[in-house]
Amino acid sequence: MKKFTADYVLTSNGNSIKNGSVIIDDKGKILKVENPENLSEKPNQETYANLKAEKLSGVICPGFINTHCHLELSHLKEKIPAGEGLIAFIKQVQKNRNADESAVIDAAAKADEEMQQNGIVAVGDISNSAVSVFVKTNSKLYYHNFIEVFGFDPKNADAVFSNALAIQEQFKPMATSITPHAAYSVSKELFKLIRKEAESKNSVLSIHNQESDEENKLYRYKQGSFLDFYDQLGLDISYFKPQARNSLQSVIPILSNKQNVLMVHNTYTNMKDVYFTRRFDRKISWCFCPEANLYIENALPKVDLFTHHGFNITLGTDSLASNKSLCILKEMRILQENFPFLELENLVEWGTINGAKFLGIDREKGSIEEGKTPGLNLISGLDYLKITPETKVRKLA
Repeated sequence: MKKFTADYVLTSNGNSIKNGSVIIDDKGKILKVENPENLSEKPNQETYANLKAEKLSGVICPGFINTHCHLELSHLKEKIPAGEGLIAFIKQVQKNRNADESAVIDAAAKADEEMQQNGIVAVGDISNSAVSVFVKTNSKLYYHNFIEVFGFDPKNADAVFSNALAIQEQFKPMATSITPHAAYSVSKELFKLIRKEAESKNSVLSIHNQESDEENKLYRYKQGSFLDFYDQLGLDISYFKPQARNSLQSVIPILSNKQNVLMVHNTYTNMKDVYFTRRFDRKISWCFCPEANLYIENALPKVDLFTHHGFNITLGTDSLASNKSLCILKEMRILQENFPFLELENLVEWGTINGAKFLGIDREKGSIEEGKTPGLNLISGLDYLKITPETKVRKLA
């Protein structure tokens, strides 16, 4: 058994314990959470006879939950120029993603290890193929695999969906969902097939949302750079009609309120979009990946639009194609630097329990509570509970 004591324990269940302690067994299961202000008697000495105690400077929090990653793109690290916009980024991914399978697997394994070292314990990962199965099967991390589909041509909906089902089979028995890529790459017909599948299996969905304003231009006016992009792909979209509203508002009615849906990025989501999701009573969580937003579009979401509505907000890293590292603490740092009103306790909740709730693993992970095995991290180098450039994360368990 081990006992860790720190300046604060942020449990992610609403408690912040000053000079708190966490006792775990050799498998990382939490045996006791101690608040010095509530200790009415000393712990049983026999129970803790072999206890190894460590006093730490900093904040203990649960292991991080990365709700948006693309492990199979890890081999694209530093291969795609930054700041050229989403469509240019997509073109570069299409151009460079095909590589020797052993190189893809090796890069994915290194990325998996990097996430572990950075205190991540669970990942919502986007998969377009089964190439990452071996790495995930042998990983210490929990993975929920979002089998992502593309198909803006309605005629191809059945074929695309059948291929996704075949890929999904290769990930068993891991958790999986067939999920749409984005509004600009999935037809209504394909959306409906995904919805039917999700409802029958109570699956969660993850959708790239409004990562570029070109997506809104396409849906609102049928204008913008996506038209040229489709033309270059040889895709006839003459059937598509302008919707006179943003992409999110066009997609929400296609979904049902039986599904938990993660809207990822939200860089160009506005207030009307946010209220539209409320009006339709959809089960929406919002994922921010700020480093990737800066890398691709040099822009950040209007985070303050989301923080006063009781939304379930989560954090992601996106892939190494759009990020220099896979670190949730770094995503927190960017958010706090750009939105100083955000408190560490809120950011930790976004990066832990909120992600666990969305992925449906909050009985075991996401918060520091007796009986759970959430993983433990130490966040050090804080300045009065503010993240600084010197702030680091250390995996404790």
